[in-house]
Amino acid sequence: MSAAYHSHATVTLAASATEHRPLIITLFAVFVAATLGITVWAGRQTRSASDFYAGGRQFTAFQNGLAVSGDYMSAASFLGIAGAIALFGYDGFLYSIGFLVAWLVALLLVAEPLRNSGRYTMGDVLAYRMRQRPVRTAAGVSTIVVSIFYLLAQMAGAGVLVSLLLGITSDAGKILIVALVGVLMIVYVTIGGMKGTTWVQMVKAVLLIAGAILMTFMVLWKFNFNVSDLLGTAAEKSGHGASFLEPGLKYGATGTSKLDFLSLGIALVLGTAGLPHILIRFYTVPTAKAARKSVNWAIGIIGAFYLMTIALGFGAAALIGPDEIKAKNPAGNAAAPQLAEYLGGVGTTGGAVLLAVISAVAFATILAVVAGLTLASSSSFAHDIYANVIRKGKATEKEEMRAARWATVFIGAAAILLGAFARDMNVAGLVALAFAVAASANLPTLLYSLFWKRFTTQGALWSIYGGLASSVILVLFSPVVSGNEKTSMFKGVDFAWFPLENPGLISIPLGFLLGWIGSLLSKEEPDKGKYAELEVKSLTGIGAH
Repeated sequence: MSAAYHSHATVTLAASATEHRPLIITLFAVFVAATLGITVWAGRQTRSASDFYAGGRQFTAFQNGLAVSGDYMSAASFLGIAGAIALFGYDGFLYSIGFLVAWLVALLLVAEPLRNSGRYTMGDVLAYRMRQRPVRTAAGVSTIVVSIFYLLAQMAGAGVLVSLLLGITSDAGKILIVALVGVLMIVYVTIGGMKGTTWVQMVKAVLLIAGAILMTFMVLWKFNFNVSDLLGTAAEKSGHGASFLEPGLKYGATGTSKLDFLSLGIALVLGTAGLPHILIRFYTVPTAKAARKSVNWAIGIIGAFYLMTIALGFGAAALIGPDEIKAKNPAGNAAAPQLAEYLGGVGTTGGAVLLAVISAVAFATILAVVAGLTLASSSSFAHDIYANVIRKGKATEKEEMRAARWATVFIGAAAILLGAFARDMNVAGLVALAFAVAASANLPTLLYSLFWKRFTTQGALWSIYGGLASSVILVLFSPVVSGNEKTSMFKGVDFAWFPLENPGLISIPLGFLLGWIGSLLSKEEPDKGKYAELEVKSLTGIGAH
């Protein structure tokens, strides 16, 4: 394909977006209205705290597996990974591998015991054999911090998508879009609770898989279903040649980048089992068996989707090229929508329709994930901090649900504020930070609590606060926040002294180590009777809610 054709494609891409903007906006509005309709419908059936937090535990294994997939296949999966593969080839695909392998940890170690042991939140599991108030406070703080990190990625993705569709280039316009997403997310959660969120996630998972299948088919059709041709053209167009298809383009040039890759890998593989919005999904099914089955369904659906990201990422590299992708968004977040327009025909109605549909699906993806995250953090605040710490277990269900709705508003506001700064960062990289924080603070505490009888309240507090503080501090002083003019959150300043972009390599082992040391140094005698009860409950489900 000639350079002249591609320069023509670039010009007509902008022209077609302008020409077909009314059609694009209409299709986009239909998707948003449909998801809001589902939320309002489900909200009318949300009467009790169990409905709000756990959807009344009425979802089947398949429904929950679909919703888990919808919750997990976020803006990072669709926009971030496609962009990372389009710009870095083989190294970009490592995100897909890490996100998928992580489910084995969740399936084998966490899903079933957690469903048997808790009621609504991670704090329930920890409080079973520890001192209630300190561990619930710690679990609530950790859940909110991890959720806000994850929300940043979704906000960044939404800003890219909507500004691409509406032709908004100004920073003020992009910040306004982030605010709009925040407001929509608050509406979703306060009205729909877990029922509304789950239905939106199911619908969105089906739409996203359908969109990915369609685009994968169209990309392969362009290359006569010859994957070798697709990869060869992508390598040629990338400007890196054969090295585009080999390890080391992003992670491997220096010793630091190799360590960064190791850090990223650890964070991705261990992070899922500590993510609050994924953990609360295990409470929406009636039994532990259904929780395990729903993870099996999720692995199948997510695995199929991540295989398709190969076609989406390398297809964008081959058909559009890195320069044009970076021109729209330096981190590559716009690669998938750009590919959709190219496949439909740049400058044609077909191209505009495909761009609008794929972008609307991605936007629905963002709204569904954002709703799940906000629900996880507001539930943890209301159930753990408000009901059990501030009110000491005396809050009524109504008061608890009111606290959850107010918490949604404040968490939404914090996400809008921080999301405005994160709009130029790769969303897959941002999500990897949330995984690192979750794996550092939540995972060690959960595993020790479920499987180690010597674990104490002091160990839990050291593990949560130590893992949380170390991961957040290392991120603050890393190139993610300052020091890199193209991709840092704050441009024009440099206070980075930690060389890695992901803190997992240091903070995750530290979280496990602090939990162990804190327990050994604790003067408190572990309640072995409570541990035995928890062990029986987590393995058999006897007495589970």
